[in-house]
Amino acid sequence: MIDRRQFMKRTCAGGLALYLDHWATSPAYGQDLIPPAPPINVNEPAGTQRSPLGMPGLYPGRVVEITDSRAIVNNRVSQPVIQKMLERALRELTGVKDIREAWSKFVEPRDIVGIKINPSGAPACCSSPEIVREIVAGVNSAGVPLQNIHVYDRYAYEIDVGSYQTLVPLGVRVVGVEDRKLDRSGYDSNIFCEANFFGEWETRSYMASIVSSDLTKIINVPTMKDHSAAGVTGCLKNLGYGTFNNVDRSHRRPFSFTDPLIGVMCSVEPLRSKAVLHIMDGMRMLWHGGPLNQNPKFIFPAGILMVGTDPVAMDTIELDKIESKRNKEGVPSVWSRDPKSLTNNGNEFYEDATKNLFYRQPHHIAAAGKLGLGTSDLKLIDHRVLGV
Repeated sequence: MIDRRQFMKRTCAGGLALYLDHWATSPAYGQDLIPPAPPINVNEPAGTQRSPLGMPGLYPGRVVEITDSRAIVNNRVSQPVIQKMLERALRELTGVKDIREAWSKFVEPRDIVGIKINPSGAPACCSSPEIVREIVAGVNSAGVPLQNIHVYDRYAYEIDVGSYQTLVPLGVRVVGVEDRKLDRSGYDSNIFCEANFFGEWETRSYMASIVSSDLTKIINVPTMKDHSAAGVTGCLKNLGYGTFNNVDRSHRRPFSFTDPLIGVMCSVEPLRSKAVLHIMDGMRMLWHGGPLNQNPKFIFPAGILMVGTDPVAMDTIELDKIESKRNKEGVPSVWSRDPKSLTNNGNEFYEDATKNLFYRQPHHIAAAGKLGLGTSDLKLIDHRVLGV
C-alpha cells in the first residue's frame, strides 16, 4: 500500500523543449503548425523504488513478432493457433524453454495481476478474447489464482460492448474503472498529472485506484491501431490513457498534446513499475479511423502478435507497420501536416482515409523514449520476426 502522507511533485517540460530533435527525422512534420505543450506537473508517491521489471523491463529494446496465416480466418481468431504463437514468442523473448518458467519471469503466485485490455473499438477491433484467455491461462500456470487476475479498462460500457464478462474464465474479475461517464470514484486523488492545455476547467488527470493500490503487476494488451490524435494507439497510449482519467482534454481540433502527455503518464509511479509485459494484438490492424472506426475496409487481418517489455520499441515497430500499410493504400502519412487533410466531419473521417480530425502526434513514442521508457530507434531495436 502507498503511504498517503508522502508524495512528490516533478515537472516535465513540454514537447517543444524535450523533443525538438525528433522533428528533424520526419520531413512531413511542420513544427510551426503545432503550439508548444505546457509544462506537466506530476504528483506521485515519494521514495518509490523503481522495479527492475518496470518499463522498459527485463528485455529493453527487444521485440518478438510472430505471424501465422491461420491465426485469423474469415474474421475469426483461432485460440489453438494463438496459444502456440504466444508460447513460442514468450520462449523467444525470455530465452527459456519451459513456458511456465517464462511466465514466472513476470508474475509470481502472490501477485494480483491486471490484464489491461483495449475494448475501445469493440466489436470490430479490440483486444481479442482468445488472446486474453491465453494470457489468463499463462498467468494461472505460474501459480496466480484466477480470483487474483483482473481484466480491466477505464470504461465499463466499452467492456460491456465487448462482452468480456462472458468470454473470460470463471473466477477472473472483469473491472471497469468508470461505471458511467465522469465517474471519479475509481481514481486516486493523490496521484495525478496536471497541465492546462486549452484553458479547460479541470486541469488534472488522476490515476485509477486499481493501478495505484490494488494490482501488483500489469500485462498490457493493446491493439494495432491508427489514432486520429496520437498517430497510433499502441502500448503507451493503451496504458497511459487507459489508466488516467480526463484525457480527452489533451486534444482539441486540430491540435493534440498527446505528445508529451502519453509518455509522461506512463512514467508515473507506480504504473511504470507495475507494467511488466506487453502483448500487442495485431490480429486486426485498423490502419485508418482509429480508435473507434468500425468500417471493415480499413481493418486488415494481419494475424500478428508482438511481445516485449519495452513499450517504446513495440510502438515504434507498430508505427512503422501502419505507415507501410497506409503507404501501400496510397493515403497520407500519419506524419502529414497538410491542413487540407483536416475535416470537422466525423462521418467523412470514418469513410475517407485522406482525411483526419487532428494533426497527429506519432512522435509521442520517441518522446516516451526520452523519458527512459524504451528504445525508439529502429536501428537499435532487437526485432525478432518468427514465422510458422
